[in-house]
Amino acid sequence: MNYKILIVDDDNLVCISLKKVLIKMGYNVETCMDARQIWDVIRSFQPNIILLDIYLTTHNGLEILRLLQKEYFQIPVIMITGYADVKIAVNAMKSGAFDFLLKPIELDQLQAVLNKALENLKLRNEIEKLNIIYKEDELTREYFGSSVKIQSCVTSVLKLAKSADTTILLEGESGTGKEVFAKLIHQNSPRNRAPFIQINCATIPKELAESELFGHEKGAFTGASNKTKLGKFELAETGTILLDEIGELSLDMQVKLLRVLQEKKFYRLGAEKETNVNVRVIAATNRNLEEEVKRGNFREDLYYRINVARVVIPALRERKEDVIFLAYKFMNEFALKFGKNLKGIDSEVLRVLESYAWKGNIRELKNVMERTILLLEDDELKLKHLGFLQQTDFSSFEKMDEFLLRIPKDGIKIEVVLKALILETLKITNGNQVKAAKVLGLSRSKLRYRMEQLGIEVTKNIG
Repeated sequence: MNYKILIVDDDNLVCISLKKVLIKMGYNVETCMDARQIWDVIRSFQPNIILLDIYLTTHNGLEILRLLQKEYFQIPVIMITGYADVKIAVNAMKSGAFDFLLKPIELDQLQAVLNKALENLKLRNEIEKLNIIYKEDELTREYFGSSVKIQSCVTSVLKLAKSADTTILLEGESGTGKEVFAKLIHQNSPRNRAPFIQINCATIPKELAESELFGHEKGAFTGASNKTKLGKFELAETGTILLDEIGELSLDMQVKLLRVLQEKKFYRLGAEKETNVNVRVIAATNRNLEEEVKRGNFREDLYYRINVARVVIPALRERKEDVIFLAYKFMNEFALKFGKNLKGIDSEVLRVLESYAWKGNIRELKNVMERTILLLEDDELKLKHLGFLQQTDFSSFEKMDEFLLRIPKDGIKIEVVLKALILETLKITNGNQVKAAKVLGLSRSKLRYRMEQLGIEVTKNIG
């Protein structure tokens, strides 16, 4: 690719000499000596990199930089000046400059800075491609289900998403969809045109955690690559970063993360200067972080820093009414993926799916549907196809259709029917209340409440 560089400098000699050098390096170059024309030149030339002088006759280069960050934040801007002033360099970097060069510009230094900017640009382009793929399937309210609990959760998340900077903590068991809620936040936030980067803290080796999050310089440690590596925070610049399973970070890394959240800057491993970062942080965990703080496994100051806004994602067993919706959604997804022509799901299967514990939550349900449909040779999903689920005695479900309720002419109290139903179910499960609750489609606590209410006392081998 022939990368395009725009030089913005009101010194004609600088523009001419820089242009000649950059053309020899293989770049397509345009110059702009009047800062008032910069916006027209950018729209027509569409540069990949901008070299911007700090001291222009009619304008302040730092002010132009700030405007560029608002409208063209994706273009790396390298500031150039003839004055070796540390404060100016610091202000330029704080305002979003990619790097800083002093006049007269040394060619080796110029090439090194451009190479770094282009490497950054290539990585951002790859991220943008991934984001385009991901955005093709925009998340909607309907995507999550219709239960009151999940819709309340979606409402909370959409409200929080409107803030560009608020740190959000997502709590929930493994498999409840915390990463999908993080994407929903990003899609509905002011940062939705920038990258969405997620990293699972539980999967990073402890010795590589700092490099993964903050990057490293060439040769920063044994085994470091022969070029600068950008960390996840830099890749997420101006966008959103999801720190999944944040409770797995070591205490040392928690200290470094706290500093980034407070000061918006960090050191790459082996770097001598700090890197500024502008990202929205979403943290997710399946642990009770309050308990982890009490045990000394999680820093209290970091906990309060990430717990600005907290959303608890309900477990699938707490919203049984969504199970069938999700089952059909996954059925359609995998039927399309595996080229299967399915009519639907048998009613007995639906009863099993609704009553199943789903300890792995949505992830477990999705895996079950994927495995089942991959191996399916019929045109309908039936009970026999779920034998691998280790479900409580399937025969009880198979006999449900044989159930016939006869109501006496004089009527009968509902309490009598419920008591008979529970006692009969407990006989089938040999007094096992957990299994009985599954058969009846109730939680164990609800079953025990009903039993106490109806005066049912049960031991094993009932009846």
